[in-house]
Amino acid sequence: MKKLICIFVVTLFVAQPVAAQEDDGSSLMERGAQDFLEGLLKEMQPAWREMQSFMDEMGPAMIELMDQVKDWSTYEAPEMLDNGDIIIRRKPEEKEPPKLDPDPLPQIEL
Repeated sequence: MKKLICIFVVTLFVAQPVAAQEDDGSSLMERGAQDFLEGLLKEMQPAWREMQSFMDEMGPAMIELMDQVKDWSTYEAPEMLDNGDIIIRRKPEEKEPPKLDPDPLPQIEL
């Protein structure tokens, strides 16, 4: 009888960690990844709020600018000056290649 009780107690202690792991159906790695992502989300919330407020303030001005400039490929990348001004310069216009004489030199028949 003592052997049976000992086996029962040992079985309970061995099975307890296994049952604890399968409680929610996720492994230690899955729980760690979930905790990491939740922490990252909490850290990103203030920055996301700032981005939303920036878009609320600047969105209409950006839409107006997009309507005014039809072809962005004619402009260079924005450049910030020492005083904080931002300049977007127009690319220099490409010069047309010299035109060839449409009339070729007359050829002599031999």
